[in-house]
Amino acid sequence: MKIVAVILTKNEARHIADCIRSVRWADLVVVEDTYSEDSTPDIAAAEGALVFQQAFINFAAARNTALARARDLGATWVLFVDADERVTPELAAEIRQAVHRPEYVGWWIPRYNVMWGHTMRGGGWYPDYQLRLMRVDMAHYDPERQVHEVVILDGAAGYLQEHLIHYNYDSLAQFRAKQNRYIDFEARILKEKGIRAKPWTYITMPLRELHRRYIRLKGYQDGWVGLQLCGLMAWYTFLTYLRLARLHRQT
Repeated sequence: MKIVAVILTKNEARHIADCIRSVRWADLVVVEDTYSEDSTPDIAAAEGALVFQQAFINFAAARNTALARARDLGATWVLFVDADERVTPELAAEIRQAVHRPEYVGWWIPRYNVMWGHTMRGGGWYPDYQLRLMRVDMAHYDPERQVHEVVILDGAAGYLQEHLIHYNYDSLAQFRAKQNRYIDFEARILKEKGIRAKPWTYITMPLRELHRRYIRLKGYQDGWVGLQLCGLMAWYTFLTYLRLARLHRQT
């Protein structure tokens, strides 16, 4: 059972070395870089990873390209890890056992999200299961989901117990910058689906998102950080529909 760990990168010089070190137990570590402008490729190569360059189209396309590459490299299983994530030794040991269970072709992995030093417990950020471990011949990513990509498996998926650790945001400013990029993706996806905002949508959808994250998903468990994040996600929902309206006006 050859396990290949795949890391997608773009300007991840700060994180890439520690990420690679956390997956060195895998049979091979592959970095799929989208022409970083920093030292990411050099650091990755120095840490022993195989580094490939590809132009970025969208996240689903990038992961499908990585799956095809891993297949060519003889992988049986692929573990996708983001550069700002770490695989603990406990998770590594569980993965090495899980790949020998024939009833599953994929595995969901719970993930801790660390937001400017706070490990989240609610609001949709925990347990935050990610389908990241998959049989290379039994998986592909839905090309219709260009962001927040979705895996399609030709079989059943199980659930692991040990966690990925995701150091995703060091500051509120970093969170806001990344969400602003996602807004454009989400607005284009909504437009492609033929969705148009009604006058009341600008109020109801943000309120629905706030209620979903803060109340139903228990964002209140994270105190002030939880309130900040749930409020911001509601605000970004509002901005997504504003950008959707702009896209429709441009056509």
